Amino acid sequence: ILVACVLVYLIPRTSVLGALLLTGYLGGAVATHVRVESPLLTHALFPIYVAAVLWVGLLLRDARLRGLLPIRSAS
Repeated sequence: ILVACVLVYLIPRTSVLGALLLTGYLGGAVATHVRVESPLLTHALFPIYVAAVLWVGLLLRDARLRGLLPIRSAS
């Protein structure tokens, strides 16, 4: 399932869907770590760190998503 989600993420036309699927997958990993009481900052939150990097990469790659954010440029 993870490989399929990554492949969907790598295709530019379906990258937003892939990011959503990967976020859901990583959310399951967080739930699993919380359930077994893993250390919070190193184990339980690591999938959230990966998801944040995933979405930042998508924002840098996709101009349509950057248009959704209310951030103005300095110039």
